[in-house]
Amino acid sequence: MLTKNTQINRDQLEMITLDQLVPANHLVRKMEAAIDFSFIYSLVQEMYSTERGRPSIDPVVLIKMAIIQYTFGIRSMRKTIEEIDTNLAYRWFLGFGFHDKVPHFSTFGKNYERRFKDTDLFEQIFYRILKEATEKKLVSGEHVFIDSTHVKASANKRKFEKKVVRKETKAYQARLQDEINGDREDHGKKPFPPDKFEKEEVKEIKESTTDPESGYYVKDERTKQFAYSFHAASDRKGFVLGAIVTPGNIHDSAIFEPLLEKVIENHGKPEAVAADAGYKTPAIAQYLFENDMTPALPYTRPRTKDGYMKKHEYVYDEHYDCYICPQGQILKYATTTKEGYRQYFSNPTQCKTCPLLSECTQSKEHKKLIQRHVWENYLEEADHLRHTQENKSIYARRKETIERVFADAKEKHGMRWTTLRGIKKLFMQAMLTFASMNLKKMASWTWQCPEMV
Repeated sequence: MLTKNTQINRDQLEMITLDQLVPANHLVRKMEAAIDFSFIYSLVQEMYSTERGRPSIDPVVLIKMAIIQYTFGIRSMRKTIEEIDTNLAYRWFLGFGFHDKVPHFSTFGKNYERRFKDTDLFEQIFYRILKEATEKKLVSGEHVFIDSTHVKASANKRKFEKKVVRKETKAYQARLQDEINGDREDHGKKPFPPDKFEKEEVKEIKESTTDPESGYYVKDERTKQFAYSFHAASDRKGFVLGAIVTPGNIHDSAIFEPLLEKVIENHGKPEAVAADAGYKTPAIAQYLFENDMTPALPYTRPRTKDGYMKKHEYVYDEHYDCYICPQGQILKYATTTKEGYRQYFSNPTQCKTCPLLSECTQSKEHKKLIQRHVWENYLEEADHLRHTQENKSIYARRKETIERVFADAKEKHGMRWTTLRGIKKLFMQAMLTFASMNLKKMASWTWQCPEMV
């Protein structure tokens, strides 16, 4: 039966409080109960004058406005203010009444430029929320999962200039140089002089004219854009333990050590670290083993050209430091390069008549070259551990930890692309997004509805 609503109650008068209109299980109630936001006052105290100027907007309100934006995935502060103006739950969370005037959307931006821009405020807020979750025994840091995701920059991919810049120095460069020179001396070779390593290497890049701090990222023929990389580490329960933001053209492996050191500094050393194939390098394996952490790394396919024998078909003799080919010939050590690779060469006289020559090398001199990194043994040990049941179970959890963190951040928290420009602002977005996600998880797990208590 068709029914028409004939009662119009838009002008109905009621005596009611704002608190009565916010549902008992609303997320803002859970977040308010999970942490005392007054800790923000001590963090910003030095940024405000105590003697002059007009009364400021409450800094807790400012930060809560940003938390609303990133918790509920609202695309901009302008839109956030529009939502706060009409959403009673948001007003309750900020401590506003029915008729309190909501700050202008530019207020947060002005405070960022004048007070917060060159500070670590947002990082401190992130770690304060993480500390609260740790004290409530929600964070489990024995296994750490590391990965990165690209966030599309607010920049036209067709507006750029080509520039020649210096290649970035790797985090492990100093200890690799010591290892190379030590290896050369062990083989009776002269160590490289310092200027051999310090020789400046350059590369050509595309620099955006809209956002010069972003990086040109190429995934495939269809995915070419300016982007930022959000590198993050999480525990096995999905809490984010640390994050670093870089231009999108910085390789994941270059940020592994700085990110893990942040986690260790703020949360302690993990027993095992899981990462995908992009992090499977000799330097990362060496770093983990030398610091008593177990690497959980995946299988990677041999990169040998089709139709040619794989590297594992040549047996490495550790005692005599040589390789033995399938036909029994010994490939002897020749030198260690400044990139950290030992080179082993075959005897071209023997190779010339070898029945497997066409499957072994394309060298016109009939000489086979095999390169072995000075830290290759660490990578081989990581490959052996890959077969253990413990490592298999740790690596399998990546999809429900760090990969889910990025999926949720993009789908629910507005991290698929950004309207901000510059590393500092993107770092603010990363810290506030991950802080909001940690807060949301902590609030949901610790919530006890008053009606049920």
